[in-house]
Amino acid sequence: MGCKPPDVAKRPLIGELSKLGETSGDVSVSSACPQLESERMAGLAFMNRYIRSGSGIATDTRVPALLLKIGQYPLHSGGVAVIRTLGRLGVPVYVITEDRLTPSALSRYCTGSFVWRFTGHEAPGSLAAQLREVGKRLGRRAVVVPVDDEAAVLVAEHADELSEHFLFPRVEPGLPRALASKQRLYELCRRHDVPAPISICPATGKKLAEFAATATFPVVVKNAEPWTRRRAPVVSHTTVMHTAGELLAAAPSDNGRPPGVIVQEYIPRDQAQDWIVHLYCDANSNCVVLFTGVKLRSWPPHSGATSCAYTLANPELAQITERFCKAIGFRGIADLDWRLDLRDGRYKLVDFNPRVGNQFRLFETEQGIDVVRALHLDLTGRAVPAGAAPDGRRIIIEHVDVLARFAYRGGSGYPAAPPPPPVTGTELAWLAKDDLLPFLAMWPRLAKPLASARHDHGRAKNATDGAR
Repeated sequence: MGCKPPDVAKRPLIGELSKLGETSGDVSVSSACPQLESERMAGLAFMNRYIRSGSGIATDTRVPALLLKIGQYPLHSGGVAVIRTLGRLGVPVYVITEDRLTPSALSRYCTGSFVWRFTGHEAPGSLAAQLREVGKRLGRRAVVVPVDDEAAVLVAEHADELSEHFLFPRVEPGLPRALASKQRLYELCRRHDVPAPISICPATGKKLAEFAATATFPVVVKNAEPWTRRRAPVVSHTTVMHTAGELLAAAPSDNGRPPGVIVQEYIPRDQAQDWIVHLYCDANSNCVVLFTGVKLRSWPPHSGATSCAYTLANPELAQITERFCKAIGFRGIADLDWRLDLRDGRYKLVDFNPRVGNQFRLFETEQGIDVVRALHLDLTGRAVPAGAAPDGRRIIIEHVDVLARFAYRGGSGYPAAPPPPPVTGTELAWLAKDDLLPFLAMWPRLAKPLASARHDHGRAKNATDGAR
């Protein structure tokens, strides 16, 4: 079933209330779609009340949530995790998705899907206008959960016009963009005395060539700015480059414009530990929940997204992170990557993503609170129960860990990582007994990305071996 909202072309809403056999929340839908209005009326007996889930978390299920993403990446386990973690509490969850058959759209906990074909090339003002249309369709204010940097930037910079329809932490409008910008994050770190890898952002291709002529390789190369990484990416992901020729070949020729990359100091993996921090800060920039863990595997190896990690308490890193968030006035969910440089014993901030991280379900307190649940509870005026995550909980992102395991058998692991504690639980990103369809829908879409990833990794490995 689908219907088109007024004046918004090609964005059908697939609505199905009460998929859980329990409350689905008080969500009014525009009468322009009589099918959805009928479904809403059928569910009124379950609405306008709080529920307490089996986990004991008191949740206001009258307030729906909207998963917001910019760009085309249907294989996103973090989005599925957002849907499940709120849906299991009875919160109605709507999603922005690429088509009707994405894993997110097929989740039993997905109340409805807006099919958008946004790529990140659109003007932010146009995106904000269409997001307002979605808010009108939902009929009541919804908690918005950005899952990429561009979505977080969009919400912050258009907060005034979006606040009529959505609930979100109010942060200084330019802060998410600054945190997502690799160069401006480095400047913030220096301003607040937070260690970070030495970084440069060449203003022109000529400056990049001058740097390459005298630099010590290898170096780490990243796209410098959000939005630009979608419109004109220089690298597809964080990339370790071993020669000046490799660096100059990747960057655009000197056309008077910035190359669009930031080049960072490389910290040898045999002299480093990779740590991750996930947190939620309230309106006073206090960390209501903060978790620390260790990256065990990633894809692409050593420079990509986490494919396997485990929880491990790190009070020192937690304190450094809390101080930085307080100093910059951050509010909301964040996903931070830190690298402990064993050469000088300092934790260095590598990335600060001002939104929910793909592997956020690694972290959950004994009371069942993760960062997304903390967000919804706080924005709906509910108390966030205090608690800590037990050490030894693991997460496995199945579709990329298959490749990571293959690559890491070559002996290229994280030799300096702290010994993992005994396993206390394992979270699979895709496979869930109560929600099988996303797992099944994920595999048919994997053939081409898997083949491409293995090809790219093999080519990069050959280039690296040849450079040594």
